[in-house]
Amino acid sequence: MEDDAPVIYGLEFQARALTAQTAETDAIRFLVGTQSLKFDNQIHIIDFDDENNIINKSVLLHPAGEIWHIGASPADKAVLTTCYNKTSDSRVVSCAAVWRMPSDWESGSHESPDDSAHNPLTLEMLCHLDSPAHGNTSCLLWEPMGDGKRMISLADNHALLWDLQESSTQATISSTATLEGKGQLKFTSGKWSPHHNCSQLATANDTAIRGWDLRTMSQIYCIENAHGQLVRDVDFNPNRQYYLASCGDDCKVKFWDVRNVQEPVKTLEEHSHWWVRGVLRHYFDSTAIIFKRYSYFLDFDYLLLLQNVHEPLQTNKEPLADSVVSTYEEHEDSVYAAEWSSADPWLFASLSYDGRLVINRVPRVLKYRILL
Repeated sequence: MEDDAPVIYGLEFQARALTAQTAETDAIRFLVGTQSLKFDNQIHIIDFDDENNIINKSVLLHPAGEIWHIGASPADKAVLTTCYNKTSDSRVVSCAAVWRMPSDWESGSHESPDDSAHNPLTLEMLCHLDSPAHGNTSCLLWEPMGDGKRMISLADNHALLWDLQESSTQATISSTATLEGKGQLKFTSGKWSPHHNCSQLATANDTAIRGWDLRTMSQIYCIENAHGQLVRDVDFNPNRQYYLASCGDDCKVKFWDVRNVQEPVKTLEEHSHWWVRGVLRHYFDSTAIIFKRYSYFLDFDYLLLLQNVHEPLQTNKEPLADSVVSTYEEHEDSVYAAEWSSADPWLFASLSYDGRLVINRVPRVLKYRILL
């Protein structure tokens, strides 16, 4: 049986921001944020019809500015966050906010804000999540598997823990952590751990990776020189609480046991571009690569492939060598984001800077090998 062909959707504007709609577990749905300097930016709501292999879309206006990061509430499918740039007093300012989709966005297809036949719907801003005193916000992280009431923002050298109240219309900072050291240190990315009752955070700055205890907002480990160049992204193994993956501009993906951070457990070098992003997602070279993981990670097997499968995998099969499962080359520009579907663990979307969104599936041969 042949694999289904990829499905390609083209946005009018350039884009970097992509997320699965986490709270939606029935429909295969992704959210994409655009980056336009001339026009109002947009949130594209992408619904994938798996039976007919087609995409249905709705478009909401995001007039606040160009979108650099997008996140979906784990509890309310109508709520999302964006980090965006806007111009203020002739300078660019990075901001963050919580938004709600209009109640009637699902009533029809709002395909084009320029189509006079439709009145384009606009996102409703619920509250700001940026603090000018702490610098520019680059990333917002929802509490994993939470009730949509707690978030972390990374702003320059500050990690801020927010409590959302009054249906997300108010937000207060409950605690902060500060990155200290020589020079102007800034967080580049972070990931909230789903383990330890969601009490830990991993962050990247320059070439280092740090772990934080959110109960005391104190540092619990530091991997100095984790990569030879800037660390771009970090992510946790959802099945094993001590394993962390990272990627950097040195074209390497590394796997760490945070109980002993002296050396990585494993290092992969698969991409040729000097930017390697998206540790458990697959970016750049205009190529998306899926790895299958064996040896050290028996239930880390296929983790790069099946991020949303939380049950331990069968380990009674003969271990195979680490290898690339499949390479996807539908993109013509740099791939900035890739996300697994929250509703279908065998399907993922990838987004390149030219606004091309591609939906692909895990090869059926590999899928059946895992299931059978």
